[in-house]
Amino acid sequence: MAFVKDMLRMWAHSWKRFISIAMITLLGVAVLTGIYAGCRDAFRSTDRFFDAQGLHDVQVLSTAGLSNGDIAALRKVNGVAKVQAERSQEVTFDLDGRKSATMQEIGTNGIDQPYLQEGRMPKKAGEIAVTRKFIRDSGKRIGSRLTVIPESASSDTSDTNDTNGADGTNETNGTDEAPSFPTKLTIVGVVLDPQNLSNPDGYSAMTSFRSTATTDYTFFAPSDGVTGTLYTSATLLVKGAAAESTFDESYENTVKQVTDRIDGTVKTDRQKARRQELLDAGNKKIADARAEADKKCADAQSQIDANRQQFNQQVDQIVSMQAGAAAAGAATNGANAGAAAAAGATTPQLDETTRETMRETIIAASPELTQAKQQLDQAQSQLNEQKASTEHTLKTKENELKTSIPQVRWYVQDRQSLGGFSALKSDLDSIQSLGNAFPIVFLLVAVMMSLTAMARMVEEDRSLIGTYVGLGYGRLAVASRYLLFALLACLIGGGLGLIAGFLGIPAFLLVVLQGMYVMPGLRLEYDWLYGSLGIALFVVGVLAATIYACVQEMRQTPASLLRPKAPRAGSRILLERIRPVWNRIGFLGKVTARNIFRFKSRLIMTVGGVAGCTALIVCGLAINDTVADLGIKQYRDIYQYDLMVVSDDSDASAMRTKVASDGRVTSSLDVRIESGDLTVAGSGDGDSGKAGSSGSESIQLVAVPEKHLSDLGEMVTLQPVSSGMLGTSGVGKTGSLKLDDDGVIVAQSAASALGVKAGSKVRLTNGDGVQATAKVSAVNRNLIGSDVYVSETYYAKLFDSKDAKNTKNSKSSEDSEALTWNAMLAKLSGSDTSQTDYAESLEEDSSVMKAVSCAHMADSFKFDLMGAVVALIVALAGGLALVVLFTLANTNVSERVREMATLKVLGFFDREVHHYVNREMMILTVMGVILGLPLGRLVGGMLTMALNMPSLYFEVEVKPLSYVIAAAATMTFALLVQLFVNPVLDRIDPISSLKSVE
Repeated sequence: MAFVKDMLRMWAHSWKRFISIAMITLLGVAVLTGIYAGCRDAFRSTDRFFDAQGLHDVQVLSTAGLSNGDIAALRKVNGVAKVQAERSQEVTFDLDGRKSATMQEIGTNGIDQPYLQEGRMPKKAGEIAVTRKFIRDSGKRIGSRLTVIPESASSDTSDTNDTNGADGTNETNGTDEAPSFPTKLTIVGVVLDPQNLSNPDGYSAMTSFRSTATTDYTFFAPSDGVTGTLYTSATLLVKGAAAESTFDESYENTVKQVTDRIDGTVKTDRQKARRQELLDAGNKKIADARAEADKKCADAQSQIDANRQQFNQQVDQIVSMQAGAAAAGAATNGANAGAAAAAGATTPQLDETTRETMRETIIAASPELTQAKQQLDQAQSQLNEQKASTEHTLKTKENELKTSIPQVRWYVQDRQSLGGFSALKSDLDSIQSLGNAFPIVFLLVAVMMSLTAMARMVEEDRSLIGTYVGLGYGRLAVASRYLLFALLACLIGGGLGLIAGFLGIPAFLLVVLQGMYVMPGLRLEYDWLYGSLGIALFVVGVLAATIYACVQEMRQTPASLLRPKAPRAGSRILLERIRPVWNRIGFLGKVTARNIFRFKSRLIMTVGGVAGCTALIVCGLAINDTVADLGIKQYRDIYQYDLMVVSDDSDASAMRTKVASDGRVTSSLDVRIESGDLTVAGSGDGDSGKAGSSGSESIQLVAVPEKHLSDLGEMVTLQPVSSGMLGTSGVGKTGSLKLDDDGVIVAQSAASALGVKAGSKVRLTNGDGVQATAKVSAVNRNLIGSDVYVSETYYAKLFDSKDAKNTKNSKSSEDSEALTWNAMLAKLSGSDTSQTDYAESLEEDSSVMKAVSCAHMADSFKFDLMGAVVALIVALAGGLALVVLFTLANTNVSERVREMATLKVLGFFDREVHHYVNREMMILTVMGVILGLPLGRLVGGMLTMALNMPSLYFEVEVKPLSYVIAAAATMTFALLVQLFVNPVLDRIDPISSLKSVE
């Protein structure tokens, strides 16, 4: 009992150490669990929401639309739980300029159901539900009316054999009709699109660089009033996928099995079948046209034949009359009146030659008959020409049909292709990666501080330990006094850390996340396993340090422990050997120098602890500086052009004419821009970048005219980069990189994510879905977006060669040689504001699909989530620095109580004692800061490995001001600790402190 009471008394006496260990554990557990818990809560709530709304696992698109046969084939695929055929139509309307929207049919099979936020779901024809973004932009409300115009209206009279773009909504083939929606609309509800969780009322500008939407808004309409048997897409749910977390690898593997089956069997068969349907439909139309033409020609021929028969009858009648008259006039004198009458009444028999001669004579003698014959001959000639022309046209159509209908292509996509999903996942993954890295530093500092504090605690009880061991207590029982002390401190600190980690920090992160994304049903959850392991990790580390401290003391005999520990032998320090410097240092300065370098353990612990905390602060500020400069570096340094304008292929010429007529362009470069993919297959042979690397990245494929390859360097800064150690990269000289016909130039943001380097082989997919293997000639410095530059010649070699994929668009060689330059990179005159206004005005032009001002992008680029996490990390690192300095300062004072008492006996005033002790701590702090600043920059340089996000490369930069802030913050904490330490120095009693231990 006395042993327990003495242990509790000892614990109470060491409350400062208890608080220090508890606080360090609290901060470490909070960092370890907090960021993880915040991301996990967001992941889980989003996964629940996706399951509740039936967000599709797989989406199938076709360049020719999907038929009922395609849907039936998808239902038969093994592993498919549900298939929903979807119809949509792009429309335009007037909202402060021309705006576009996608009319989306609300599925009846429970897939991709919009989440009702206000009002009710549409049920009748003409009713729609809109997103909150539309309500905010338009100022409309529930009950407002809207009139839209289908974008396909202008192309309804196009040739029946033409095929359309990727959605196939304009496809008609005689049996399938394109979707058509009502145009007089009434808003009855406000919904959240499960495919896009971006918060329109939050930090909408920050995700502009990742926007993948092809239209401005999405309108949801019921099936009532929707016509058409051709489907825009098919969405699928996979068996067993709902039981997995959509952000886990197990979910991806489950879905991949189904997508592989579709790609392997159904896709190829249905592509051929769908194209054959189009060919059959075209042939049927040609056959119908031929039958109709034959019928018309037959009717015309019958009319001509009837007219000619009537004409011939009229001429024959005249011939008969003239022949009879001639016979009567030739009667002889001897004929009687009866014979003459008989001769006049009977038509003489004429041979065919004589009759034809008489016909021609009669026709030639009569202008009316001549004109009638000419009209009949002309009508027959025209009919013959028309028949020949029609037959030639139909023959030409038959010959051109196979080439005019391209190969049908299917696009099988999973949730990763959804811009809103991939943006949310990448944001959370990047933050979670930081949460996995920083706790390591907290753990190391916690072990160091625990070792320092517990070693001093055990050393103070040296004689008591010797007494207990001498009385027969086991060393384990004696050590349990300190082990239980450390354990209790860890458990209390860890428990408070769990509260902060599963409630405080997640609540803070989720507030920031909800400013970026709408996540219904979000709630905080506790993870017993992760929380317990988090505490266990720090408990093991702190107890290991405590055991080490106990073993160091208790391995001595009780007699040795009962005697005071011999003072550390004096020794000369290196500075003493530098006589010119040493001789000029005052007495107290020499004492301070000896104290600093003589107690090496204290030196290492103090400098190491302060350096670690300073490095954390620098690292946090490095993230902030890096993110803050991303937009400026990309849109002002790398992109030298001021404006990028993109149009449809059909409007490319009109777009260039429009821009040229405005007179704002000082120089320009016509290019072709397509959205595509860059894929690296993990082969491990070294040709694909890193061994075993794999993955895919959405890219912007930029084709440059062969005659203007050298002009690319005037619009984009071309700097080769090479990968270095610890995620760093080396940047080559500006202008040393040239685009040629031997390969493509890949953006650094994509190359870093996929492990691609110069000389690697990658698989490119262009805007038409054509795939080809390309060589990477160089990696170009690029921070935002994933541009891949290719020359016109190499583009043709990749995507128009004979050995291209089966999905290649069947174009004639003449057509494939010339690319349509659908985009323009231009330098503008005027201020940044005028350039931004000009880009906005261009977007209102019907020939312009997208106009981007680099000045606007540089000013509007934000990454608020990362800024919030940086603030959190810096605050926690500052708290850790304060606790570390407090622990080290108190340990320093407790080790030197007799020394301080001696100084007071020698006549030192309290203020002089403060200066004597604090000067050592300030020097050690400065040394830690000096070491921590470059260490923080080194750790910050490794962020590119942790923050691996789509279309972003973090080129780490630390501004001089950040170093100043980190150093000033650490020194401020050191000064703040002095306010707590000075009263302790004042309370040292010289008499009691100098009493002999024996």
